[in-house]
Amino acid sequence: MATSLILFLLLVALPICLSQENARVDVVARSCRQTHAINSTMYTATYTKLSREMREDMSRNKFSFKEAGEPPDRLYLFSQCMDDLSEEDCSSCFDTIITRFLGCFPSTGGRVYSDGCFIRAENYSFFQDNIGPDDLKRCSDSIEKTTVYANMAINVINEMAMRAPDNEGFIVMEEKLPSGLAVYGLANCWKTLDREMCSSCLANAASSAISCLPSIEGRVLNAGCFLRYSDYEFSNGAETINTKDTVLAYISYITGAIAISSLAILIGYFVGKNAYRLISLPSKRKVLETNFSALNRSFPFMQFKYSTLEKATDHFKESCKLGQGGYGEVYKGTLPDGREIAIKRLFISGNGRADEVYNEMDIISRAQHKNLVRFLGCCFTTADSFLIYEFLVNRSLDCILFDPEKKQQLDWPKRREIIIGTAEGLEFLHKHSHVRIIHRDIKASNILLDLKHRPKIADFGLSRFYSCDKNPINTAIAGTLGYMAPEYLAEGRLTEKVDVYSFGVLVLETISGVQNNKFQPADTFETLVAHAWKHFQWNTVPEIIDESMEAKDIEEIIRIVQVGLLCTQESPSLRPSMTRVTKMLKQKDHELPEPSKPPFTDDCMEFSHSLSSSIQRQRF
Repeated sequence: MATSLILFLLLVALPICLSQENARVDVVARSCRQTHAINSTMYTATYTKLSREMREDMSRNKFSFKEAGEPPDRLYLFSQCMDDLSEEDCSSCFDTIITRFLGCFPSTGGRVYSDGCFIRAENYSFFQDNIGPDDLKRCSDSIEKTTVYANMAINVINEMAMRAPDNEGFIVMEEKLPSGLAVYGLANCWKTLDREMCSSCLANAASSAISCLPSIEGRVLNAGCFLRYSDYEFSNGAETINTKDTVLAYISYITGAIAISSLAILIGYFVGKNAYRLISLPSKRKVLETNFSALNRSFPFMQFKYSTLEKATDHFKESCKLGQGGYGEVYKGTLPDGREIAIKRLFISGNGRADEVYNEMDIISRAQHKNLVRFLGCCFTTADSFLIYEFLVNRSLDCILFDPEKKQQLDWPKRREIIIGTAEGLEFLHKHSHVRIIHRDIKASNILLDLKHRPKIADFGLSRFYSCDKNPINTAIAGTLGYMAPEYLAEGRLTEKVDVYSFGVLVLETISGVQNNKFQPADTFETLVAHAWKHFQWNTVPEIIDESMEAKDIEEIIRIVQVGLLCTQESPSLRPSMTRVTKMLKQKDHELPEPSKPPFTDDCMEFSHSLSSSIQRQRF
């Protein structure tokens, strides 16, 4: 049986409802300990509990540290965002790295660095570590052979290491030449270090960063600080300081440039650099274009012109923007024939993102059903990539279900149809599509609603094809905390029962109107699923029904809560298939088994249930 791991958290930026600048969520490095926790179940549960508690601190202060548990499995957890990130971007970055860190378990600890934030967990106190044997550096493959760039980079790096400790441990610097050559840098110490320790950490980081040269970009990932230099500006609007030697540098460089040979080098560099950018910028898009062309031969979808999308959105006017998330922006557009479309403008900053874009096109083009969002086509330019879908006027379920005013639009018949329609969409993916598909990220923000609140499953970037042999796929963990099945979260074992589990959580959310990461019971270890199971066992299900929903058919609601609990049983073998789930939901005379204990049900609740289990329960 899979380990009981999950405290339900919905900690991922919602692509339609949220807006952000640049959270710099791409992971730069992840390292995990070789030793394993003695009780990995409780150790991982402690991590999940602490990361939930830290979220408010991260959004308010942009750093947090917590500890809990008993030795030798006492967990120490620390996270911090770079000081230039906004509170919203910090929350988005934190949401990303806490999920990425899950891949380290059952190890006793590790670190995850992105360009925007950092997280570390250990079974010992490390809060005042500034350097250590696990420190890393990352140097780009692209190099700049001129000594001009190297000297500028060294100047920026050393200045940051010297000035940041006196600037509350953070600084952004730059050095530019009139020719366009520039070096940008950022240095950030963790808030747990004093000035002396910060200075020591950055001095070490500066030495490591300089050793990256002649690479045009370098990052140093120390235990107590982060330092980065690059040939392009990457910070989020923080106050930038020019290096004190910039004026002198201008004079020396300009004087040297008078010589014909030096001038030729500078011109050659400038032309070459721009030519490189012109070639490299479209490279990932070119791959996507090639992949789409192959897809388009089998599945005829439209390749939109950029000018068409510009006109449809009035040149991507701000008023047409529906929202923005970590993967891009979403705009509403209107085609010349009057059709409304949703345009996803993508942020592609790595090969992994490009793969996800192609994966989404590949999957959605092969699966067409009334409860799946309809893919219309795409558009690739040297600067941008776009995916175009049908426009659904009520946007995503979470925007209505978790809004105190809007949720009143969702009476019980509508919620029931949302649950059934989503189940039918998943059943199609698992069984009736000519290729079997596991969605891997079923949640409220990925269920879109049309004018009549009929559901359509969206966002197939994490989806996977699978065979009919029922053997689990071993894969890297991806998805949303709070919706991940325990066996997948613990061991990366992926089957269609992972979607069944996520669907069960969605059912309970839809009935209760409670968002996972907003669920705050008196018992901090009790999850939404455990809370629902407790009330089901105690015959008090009406207590979890959304008060804003007029519920006339209580017996039917209790029955569907039972279906949700069957979907969220700890053992995947006990969870019903989506075909059976659909029958349970639509056929009231279909007999339902009793659900077993869900993941992470605490001992106190088990004891209370054992006292009440001998009492004859009467169904409403």
